[in-house]
Amino acid sequence: MLSFANVSVSMLLCEYKLRLIIDLLHFVLALRKRSGSEVQEHGDGRSHLAVVACGPRLEETLAMLKSAVLLSIKPLHFYIFAEDDLHDHFRKALDSWPRTVQSKFNYTIYPITFPKENAKEWKKLFKPCASQRLFLPLILKEVDSLLYVDTDILFLQPVEDIWALLSQFNSSHLAAMAPEHEEPRIGWYNRFARHPYYGKTGINSGVMLMNMTRLREKSFKNDMTTVALKWEDILMPLLQKYKLNITWGDQDLLNIIFHHNPESLYVFPCQWNYRPDHCIYGSNCQQADQEGVFILHGNRGVYHDDKQPAFRAVYDAIRKYTFGENMETSLLQPLEASLQTTANTYCGRASHLFTKKLKRSIVSAQQDATRRR
Repeated sequence: MLSFANVSVSMLLCEYKLRLIIDLLHFVLALRKRSGSEVQEHGDGRSHLAVVACGPRLEETLAMLKSAVLLSIKPLHFYIFAEDDLHDHFRKALDSWPRTVQSKFNYTIYPITFPKENAKEWKKLFKPCASQRLFLPLILKEVDSLLYVDTDILFLQPVEDIWALLSQFNSSHLAAMAPEHEEPRIGWYNRFARHPYYGKTGINSGVMLMNMTRLREKSFKNDMTTVALKWEDILMPLLQKYKLNITWGDQDLLNIIFHHNPESLYVFPCQWNYRPDHCIYGSNCQQADQEGVFILHGNRGVYHDDKQPAFRAVYDAIRKYTFGENMETSLLQPLEASLQTTANTYCGRASHLFTKKLKRSIVSAQQDATRRR
């Protein structure tokens, strides 16, 4: 027979082991939460999208937001950083969209803000206000994850599809971008850069998916000190060191950071950030050739001139589309007709890639709209 003392000791040992197991489970859950390894949807299932608009970028930004709302099935939250004189214009435009459309998104408008001691220097870096994107993790402190896009982005499939790439991050990844070039022979960074850059051809920051919780917590290796630095501490020293050597402003600073911290970057394929560089010298985005273009990036001002009419055709089709009309007949068909007239240009010859994914996205969006009625 077991003595009373032995029973008591056994019970105490069991209780102790149980407490250890519970503490271990709490630790694992806390670690997973901190690591952000799963897509955190902020309790409302929304994708969180940020853009920075300065100068004559109102119409372009609204076209980007319109493309996001048209094709996304899950709800969205827009974080719009804009110069003060654009705030009312954004509110007036977004509040004028039909209620059925407004039900798909929330938005918040913020002023352009930089660290006071260096505000002028940051604002004049590259294009006006472009470097604001570097400070989003420090301004939106309550936001866990964020998709930043330039104003000249057009979504050809739902935002939630790129948002889902967060779930593919490993434990080290804290941001995702596409390569600057696929073909090194026409690459800018590998031929001309006078500073460190990521990988073989650098990265393009026009579409940047961020786990901002990780980014705020990370200590970054660098070539300025043996001590790893937090995000808020690394930006200004980098600018001071390289400001005479950088050409593309904040994008160059991101290249320098991820050159020294390559394990922190998830590189997604070029169809998530398809630019004129992918077609003006012949098609060089293999993933787009196979699956179509997912996100169109009209850099070099191609939405507003006649240099790349295939890009402009997509922009004009989305801008001119009227909410509530059938997207197949009022958006897709006019776009396809316009693209046929661009077949004599390199990008025009690849323009079937612009509508390959868009067709499916429109069908899905319209089926979802029918279900909601």
